[in-house]
Amino acid sequence: MARRNLVLALIGLIFSAGPLALAQDSQGGQRSESTGEIRAVPVGTVLPVRLEHQVSSRSARIGQAITGRLMQDVPLQGGGKIAEGAKVRGTIVAMTAGSGRAGAEIRLRFDTLESHGRKIAIVTGLRALASLLEVESAQTPETSPGFGTPYVWATTRLVGGGEKYGVGGPVTDEWSNTVGEGTFTGVLVHLAASEAGGCRGEIDGANRLQALWVFSADACGVYGAKRVRIAHAGRDEPLGEIVLRSEGRELKLRSGSGMLLRVVK
Repeated sequence: MARRNLVLALIGLIFSAGPLALAQDSQGGQRSESTGEIRAVPVGTVLPVRLEHQVSSRSARIGQAITGRLMQDVPLQGGGKIAEGAKVRGTIVAMTAGSGRAGAEIRLRFDTLESHGRKIAIVTGLRALASLLEVESAQTPETSPGFGTPYVWATTRLVGGGEKYGVGGPVTDEWSNTVGEGTFTGVLVHLAASEAGGCRGEIDGANRLQALWVFSADACGVYGAKRVRIAHAGRDEPLGEIVLRSEGRELKLRSGSGMLLRVVK
């Protein structure tokens, strides 16, 4: 009888504690199964962030901290997720104020993910950048919902093209092909390549849903800031260094601008 009670107690302890092993995903990311704590972010993971404060080539200084907020839960291969609200932190590497014919430039890095008080080193490139106006437009229904129609059913136009047909509804590309589904905070889609912008789709044959917030599956480049371009995305050397250039005398990123960062190492 005593032995049976001991066995039952051990079984109860195991189930209450949860599995303790680390799950290794196919891209090398790790998470703690018992706490959901992220140990590493797999290469290729897209991080949809909103810039937390304004950055200007006129007032920025070398070493200045910059912060973005993760706007949607990011699913990871092998299970687990990075929760919405996590911070992506970086620094200004260099900046140049425009003068004469020379435009302004900002060099920056996002190299730390902060989630649940834990800091994780990351190396990221910039896939897409959207102005505050573009972000707000992508969150505004294309038509006003009729009387009694839930707001979550509203259709919105994504940054870069394509449609989100409400929460739980399909997400389509420019050619009306279904590429994912809508969520309360964004979209989960299969990442598509962009030949025009030079952005890749999934790497290593991965077939996963990525969290892109208000962006389309093939969003690539700059949206809503006509005089700004991505001069270096950080995908190659210098790895992780993002260079933005403007034709004007000042390059300004407003608070609330949207970014798709992608882990490159």
